[in-house]
Amino acid sequence: MDRLKGKVAVITGAASGFGEGMAKRFAQEGAKVVVADLNASGADRVAGEIGAAAVACKADVSNRADVDAMVKLAIDRFGRLDIMVNNAGYTHRNGDMLKVDEKTFDTIVAVNMKAIYLAALAVVPVMEKQGGGSIITTASTAGLRPRPGLAWYNASKGWAITATKSMAVELAPKNIRVNCLCPVAGETGMLAQFMGEDTPEKRALFRASIPLGRLSTPLDIANAALWLASDEAEFITGVALEVDGGRCI
Repeated sequence: MDRLKGKVAVITGAASGFGEGMAKRFAQEGAKVVVADLNASGADRVAGEIGAAAVACKADVSNRADVDAMVKLAIDRFGRLDIMVNNAGYTHRNGDMLKVDEKTFDTIVAVNMKAIYLAALAVVPVMEKQGGGSIITTASTAGLRPRPGLAWYNASKGWAITATKSMAVELAPKNIRVNCLCPVAGETGMLAQFMGEDTPEKRALFRASIPLGRLSTPLDIANAALWLASDEAEFITGVALEVDGGRCI
C-alpha cells in the first residue's frame, strides 16, 4: 500500500464522486492529499475521513488566486507537489444545444477548460524545480465519441484531451507527464444531467450501451488515476485512457 509513498497530490472536485474516490485511494497508497473543492463542507468531510494525510481547501478552479492558494497550501503543509489532478467538472443538462444559456456555457468553459490552464501556470514551475511530476485531467468518453444532447460539454472535453496531448509533448523535457482519463458516466452527482433525467428506465438504457454492463464507479476511476500517477506509468504521457467498460468501441 505504498505506490504513492512520499508523493503529494492536489485533487480538485474532491468533495464527492470521482474526486473523492481518488483522494481516498491515493491516501491509501501513501500520498498526502489536498482535497480541493468549491464545496468547503464536503472537502472538510473527505479530508476528515482520510485523516492526517489530507487537508481540505475551498477553491474555485476557474479563479487564479484560488488555484495558486491551493498549490501553495500543498507546499506549505506537505513540502512539495508531485501530482495535480484536474478533476472538477461542469455540464449542461442533456438536451437541445441551442437551449443552453450563455451563463452555463461560460461556466463549462471556465471549469472544464480554463482551470487546466490555470493549474498548469501554478504547478509546472514547481514540478520543474523538483525534477518532474504528473498532471492528470478527468476528461470524458464524450470528448472521444460525442453524442447528441451534450454538445458543449462534449466540446469542452475534446479540448481537454487535445490540451493533455499538447502539454505532454511540451513538458516531456521537464519530466512532467500529462495524461487524462476518459470515464463513461458513473454514480456521481452529474449522472442525471448526462442522461437528462435519472430514472430506472434511463439507467437501463445507458447500461445496455456499455459492453461490460454497468456504470463506472469512483473506484474504477481512482484506480486508473492511481496507476497514471504512480512510477509504474513513468513512460506513459499524452494518453487519453478510456475507463468505460467498452463504451467507445
